[in-house]
Amino acid sequence: MSKKKILITWPLPPAAMERARATYDVIAHGDDPKITIEEMLETAKSVDAILLTLNEKCPKAVIDQIPENIKCISTFSIGFDHIDLEACKARGIKVGNAPHGVTVATAEIAMLLLLGAARRASEGERMIRTRSWPGWQPLQLVGQRLDNKKLGIYGFGKIGQALAQRARGFDMEIHYFDIYRAKPEVEAKYNAVYHDSLDSLLSVSEFFSINAPSTPETRYFFNKDVIEKLPQGAIVVNTARGDLVNDEDMIAALKSGRLAYAGLDVFAGEPKINEGYYDLPNTFLFPHLGSAAIEARNQMGFEALDNIDAFFAGKDMPFKLA
Repeated sequence: MSKKKILITWPLPPAAMERARATYDVIAHGDDPKITIEEMLETAKSVDAILLTLNEKCPKAVIDQIPENIKCISTFSIGFDHIDLEACKARGIKVGNAPHGVTVATAEIAMLLLLGAARRASEGERMIRTRSWPGWQPLQLVGQRLDNKKLGIYGFGKIGQALAQRARGFDMEIHYFDIYRAKPEVEAKYNAVYHDSLDSLLSVSEFFSINAPSTPETRYFFNKDVIEKLPQGAIVVNTARGDLVNDEDMIAALKSGRLAYAGLDVFAGEPKINEGYYDLPNTFLFPHLGSAAIEARNQMGFEALDNIDAFFAGKDMPFKLA
């Protein structure tokens, strides 16, 4: 029996590619040059399924061009805002994601951003690398400790809870808001205080972590009005999606001192980001490293392949979106 043929739009970690090739006839696009949507659509004519990434933006206009032979798409990501799910449903295309592999790795990056922002790590490293360190001084790059500080977590799903677990290790006080309240045993596990509104959470958040998905309701929610509801000099970190933040408002608040620091792993329009961030000393900036741990990327690849395996076996995808 001949193998099913799948397109993998970017090379995955070796373990995931090895598994894919053991089961399927794989067409793997190289990462240089980056695959275009036109190339993806053309190659799709000769394969049975597509394993894509968040780089391949698939609004309705793209989904409508996908050839009829494609009825399965699996994305190498937890997020799915790059795929129009309603358009896929209308075409009878099954879609799945890779939701679990990113949890620990992204929570670790959020914790690193909290620490780096609180202790002004970016400024310190810059001082060393530019050979401008004058030596130890009593008031040099004085930041703040994390212990006994209130951490507000906006979005208390798997990643938000994993961050809470790590922050508890630094003796932070956990507060959260989510459209769904966690079970009592979950709140007890992290000694987490539930807030019934975002405004209530903001009012106590000396540190504020954005862990919500990108939806029409959350997009650009973090704006001037929201910032004004945080305590003076709050520290903000974002490991969710860049389009949850109004960059101009964030930058203005960082310049004025209304916000003390920001630790950001994601940006609207990445890899092109708002020019205002580059020269801000009170920012700790990463190039979307949330899931960039080999354990996470392997699991993401396996989960994306689990979806495809299930589809061809006539079963529901284990991580079905549409």
